[in-house]
Parts: sequence; C-alpha cells; structure tokens
Amino acid sequence: MKRLPLLLLSGLAVAAVAACPGKKPETTPLPQGPNADSAAEAERLRADSAARAEREAREREEAERRRQQAIADSLAAIGKTTDAVKTMLATMIHFDYDKAILRGGDAAVLDQKVAILQANPGLRIRISGHCDERGSDEYNLALGNRRATAAKQYLVSHGIDAGRVETVSYGEERPLDPGHNEDAWSKNRRDEFDILAGGDALKQP
Repeated sequence: MKRLPLLLLSGLAVAAVAACPGKKPETTPLPQGPNADSAAEAERLRADSAARAEREAREREEAERRRQQAIADSLAAIGKTTDAVKTMLATMIHFDYDKAILRGGDAAVLDQKVAILQANPGLRIRISGHCDERGSDEYNLALGNRRATAAKQYLVSHGIDAGRVETVSYGEERPLDPGHNEDAWSKNRRDEFDILAGGDALKQP
C-alpha cells in the first residue's frame, strides 16, 4: 500500500518536469550577405548626392558670373552716362564780334548745363572766355571775362549756386582755329566749360 503513493509522487514529479520548458540552446546567427537592393539604393543615394552637389556648384558659379556681369554692365552704363554728360557739359557757346551778349541759341545750350548741375550737386565747373585775335591783349582779356561772366550769370539766375561756377579769361591766347579770317575768328569768340570737381560719375538730367 505504501508503494502506490511513491509511484504517484514520482509520476507527478516527472509530469512537472515535462510541463516546465527548459531554456532553449543558444544558436549563433548565420552571417548574411549584403542585400542587393540595399546596396543599389545606397549607391543611388550617393550618386544623387554627388549630382546635387555638382549642380549646386554650377548654380553658384553661374550666379557669381551673372553678378560680375551685372557689375560690369553697371560700370559700363555709368561710364557711358558720364561721357555723355561730359560731352553735353563741354558744349561751347559763341559770341558776335566785340560782344558779350548771349545769342538766341545759347540759352538752350546753357539750359542743358543748368539741368546737369542740378542733377549733380557735387559738380563744380569753370567757364573760360575767349576772343579772336583782333584788339589789344588787355581789351580781349576784359572782353573774355565779360563773356565768361555772362554765361555764369545765366546759370546763377536759373538756380545754380555761384560758388559752383568759376570764371577765367584767356583773351586771344588760346585760339581754336589759328586762321586769320572770319571763319576762324567766329570759332574763337567763345566760352568753354570745364569740370573742376565732381565729374567722376555724372548722372543724366
């Protein structure tokens, strides 16, 4: 009778051991080779990145080229404008024999100079009066001065500060035409206009 409980206990113990799963044996994972799709994707990403970097570099170079061209174009435009304004400013006016009175067409020429001076407040000019060879040196120096002063007074009367305009007379000392006839003399009876300051980058009026 006592052997039955022992057998029963033994059976229960075996059943309990069988019911508790034991620890599974550890296995080392097999090394896997590179996935072909992943490698291709990585290569594609590298190629895209390189192409993007190259494209951005080209775009930067093109932007810099355009910037430099714009600067060059701007400087060229300023140069052309300055040259054009200087040409207008240098336009001479002429006088009748032994006169210092402004002639009809001279007003339009002087009006251009007024506009240039107004558009360029830093500009200062000199007006030089000239005569033909007839008359004494002293007389022609005085006549040349009256001619330069007549042009200055016109500019000042149209709003230009007198301090921006100097005058000088050269009398008959600097003829444009060395001839000794009326054609030459008519060219030499003149006012010339020169820039003293502020003529580096002139604005068009």
